[in-house]
Amino acid sequence: MITIPTRVTPLQRSIAEALQGYFETLDGARAGGLYDLVMTEVERPLLEAVMGHVDDNQTRAAELLGLSRGTLHKKLKQHGLLEL
Repeated sequence: MITIPTRVTPLQRSIAEALQGYFETLDGARAGGLYDLVMTEVERPLLEAVMGHVDDNQTRAAELLGLSRGTLHKKLKQHGLLEL
């Protein structure tokens, strides 16, 4: 059972609760690669939300995310989020 501190942001609380649910589904089984799993699960919805917020302007999205435009383009391509 994960103890969630009382002074956390709503996003932190959501992530902690999701992880708690994940650990419960393991039912004692060992798991690995959790960092990569979480980053993969979080990155796509983050990119989708940011791109929607900036009306698909990659320059503005890259600035908001603190990424280079090239890195953002690569990540959008990896997740199949580039407009054709």
